Amino acid sequence: MDWSSGDSQGQPAQPQAPPRFPRIWVGYLLGAATIVAEMIAIALHPELAKEPLIVPPLYLFLANFISLVYWLVCVYEFHVLLMRASSGSYSIKPMRAAWFHLIPVYGLYWVYRWPRELARFVNSRLPAPLMRPERTGFAVFWAFIVFLLLDRGFGMILLFWAASHLSRSLRLALAADLGPPQGPLSFS
Repeated sequence: MDWSSGDSQGQPAQPQAPPRFPRIWVGYLLGAATIVAEMIAIALHPELAKEPLIVPPLYLFLANFISLVYWLVCVYEFHVLLMRASSGSYSIKPMRAAWFHLIPVYGLYWVYRWPRELARFVNSRLPAPLMRPERTGFAVFWAFIVFLLLDRGFGMILLFWAASHLSRSLRLALAADLGPPQGPLSFS
């Protein structure tokens, strides 16, 4: 007697839908909303421009926080795509990729390292190199520095500008034909 539910008997396994690419346009909107929140905060509280260590108003804090969280979600989604495309052999796990941003000093190195690894992955899938790994890493690193030190809204827009380049290159790499399979074909 079979006590299983019978849902999987005789039915082929459904292939998983491919993960979606991060929605970069949402990041641009969040960056613009952060800039607007900064302008409103400076207009209503001019002391914020003079003393940066004052606690910001809640709407400015929320705009910054939501923007950063969405950036981490996009980093996670990029790495889910990379894990699926490499059949699990990509060296950086998605959760680690997002959480390593939050380690105080290591996070500065991390925002340089993971885009560089993504660029190497893209170049490995294409017949001719498309991305320069060091430049890609520096683009994200400098955007993150602008986000941390100069202006949160403008820095977020720069981060998502770099992410749009990563997304476009990754789309090309995943759409590329890898050529004929290596080795003999197995017929069963």
